[in-house]
Amino acid sequence: LGIPLVLIATTFPALLLPSPNNRWITSRLSTLQLWAINMITKQLMMPLDKKGHKWALILTSLMIFLLLTNLLGLLPYTFTPTTQLSMNLALAFPLWLATLLIGLRNQPSISLGHLLPEGTPTPLIPALILIETTSLLIRPLALGVRLTANLTAGHLLIQLTSTATTVLLATMPAVSLLTLLILLLLTILEVAVAMIQAYVFVLLLSLYLQENI
Repeated sequence: LGIPLVLIATTFPALLLPSPNNRWITSRLSTLQLWAINMITKQLMMPLDKKGHKWALILTSLMIFLLLTNLLGLLPYTFTPTTQLSMNLALAFPLWLATLLIGLRNQPSISLGHLLPEGTPTPLIPALILIETTSLLIRPLALGVRLTANLTAGHLLIQLTSTATTVLLATMPAVSLLTLLILLLLTILEVAVAMIQAYVFVLLLSLYLQENI
């Protein structure tokens, strides 16, 4: 019908917002939603100290946002914003910088001490400082690229396999059925990847935060 499904995809998260009511829990959906948010928050806050628990809201919100964006992007005829490096770096860079600045403000000597491991031989000191600084600065880039690459690769694989399925249907139906089976398995894998990548992104941010508090 030529209706862009992006409109439906963008309005979908609004359905997950609880409707205003005088009761805490209104339906099974809201119970499930609260349980999921609670579990996500617990998982993310587990490796953190008490000081890091202030970040619970921003990290959980980011996790849910990435999870929904990644999963809704698997619907046909929709666009996945998280396959764009610009968006992922815009999420990764400020949050990584915030964790770094917290470390430099609260414990400058320990934060700078990370750049030089203990017991390093004197001739290796300049090289090691360079390597450690590079590995520190490359973290936000790695966060952004990991999410982009994984989602883009998955989408491309699905695209190629589905094209093969439709092209082969007329000439080789048996092979087409086989590629359809592969396509189904790939789709299940992509749903898993969408969830795992959202979790990994936020988990690594929380670990960077733990290092600096």
